[in-house]
Amino acid sequence: VASYMLLPATSATGGFLNMGGLATQTVSLGASGAVFGLFVVSVLVKLSRGLNLWKLLEFFILGQFVMDRVFSEIAMQSAKGGALAASGGINHIAHLAGALFGVLLVFMISKIPALE
Repeated sequence: VASYMLLPATSATGGFLNMGGLATQTVSLGASGAVFGLFVVSVLVKLSRGLNLWKLLEFFILGQFVMDRVFSEIAMQSAKGGALAASGGINHIAHLAGALFGVLLVFMISKIPALE
């Protein structure tokens, strides 16, 4: 069930932030916010399914890439002075919102009791 919610939910989060905060002449289209959500989920799921050396190695390698991308988006957004506007055709707010929703989604799903 969670996998069916993930892509539309992370994409919609970026879209809603886009509609609420970006300049009226800015149009955001695409699934890049959802991709950032999937990045974060893929890293956090590695930690939630038991730890062994291989999963820990995957977590650090994939996690380094994801954190690099997220910090890059934060830097790009900060370079604009925090203005909620897309620049150069890239909606950094949608990327950050997708990543944030990925974290929230993993947290919410982890609170659902397992069926036995």
